[in-house]
Amino acid sequence: MSQLLVLIIGVILIVALFWWFFGKHTEAAGDATVNGQDQEATIVVKGGYSPSTVVLKKGVPAKVHFDMKDSTACLSHVVFDKLGVNADLTKQPVTTVDIPTDKATEYNFACGMDMFHGKVIVK
Repeated sequence: MSQLLVLIIGVILIVALFWWFFGKHTEAAGDATVNGQDQEATIVVKGGYSPSTVVLKKGVPAKVHFDMKDSTACLSHVVFDKLGVNADLTKQPVTTVDIPTDKATEYNFACGMDMFHGKVIVK
């Protein structure tokens, strides 16, 4: 009986691992809020980035706020390689990153260890 239970648990764990690494995962996307002459978006940092994708309007100055709710060392920094930004999110509860919106493009970002990812899309 105990061998059967161990076998069932093992199969469930193997299926879960395959789903985690190879399964199709939906990506949360959010739009920025336009306030007169600028736009803002907030990304909550808690076990990852939520939403992991933010869409900005081209030509409207933009700020993306990272609301830190996690004390994990990996998520303590956000890095935008294309923008040369490496922001420490632990210095204040909300860290703001200015995003250039002069052209339609994508800016990928990641945690300091490059384990969690997201992107900002300018359309």
